[in-house]
Amino acid sequence: MKDRFVLIGVIGGSDVTPKIAALAEEVGREIARRKAVLVCGGMGGVMEAACKGSAGEGGLTIGILPGDSRLQANPYVRIPIVTGIGYARNVAVVKSSQAVIAIDGSYGTLTEIGYALQSGIPVIGLDTWTFANKSQPECEVIKAKTAKEAVDLAFELLEKT
Repeated sequence: MKDRFVLIGVIGGSDVTPKIAALAEEVGREIARRKAVLVCGGMGGVMEAACKGSAGEGGLTIGILPGDSRLQANPYVRIPIVTGIGYARNVAVVKSSQAVIAIDGSYGTLTEIGYALQSGIPVIGLDTWTFANKSQPECEVIKAKTAKEAVDLAFELLEKT
């Protein structure tokens, strides 16, 4: 249906450098400029920076929170989803997204990448984990160099599905 929103997941670390925060913020801006909804884990680091960028462009942001309070959400989350399920919420972040952009990140990001690839959800990577399975060439993180390229790739991949 054409009246549905496009949901783009943004995943990444909660401890980030200023460079990574700026990259995530630009990804958020690009998502909002394309009138897509940003889905994330709703906390700090990459998640907060991406939400800040989206909010600055008037975009809609959804934060799927690990804890029991909507007050845990970063200040740029417009729709907080309280789960009370800790890291298990990573599955909800990924499964709610039509494409995922991974920025930086640690093991939590790695699990989200795995969930996405296992589910056939495209993953675009910016300064994040890189790996490939030779027996499954469709299971790879597609590298992007800029925020705009990452969002463009996400939309190109969505058009093919």
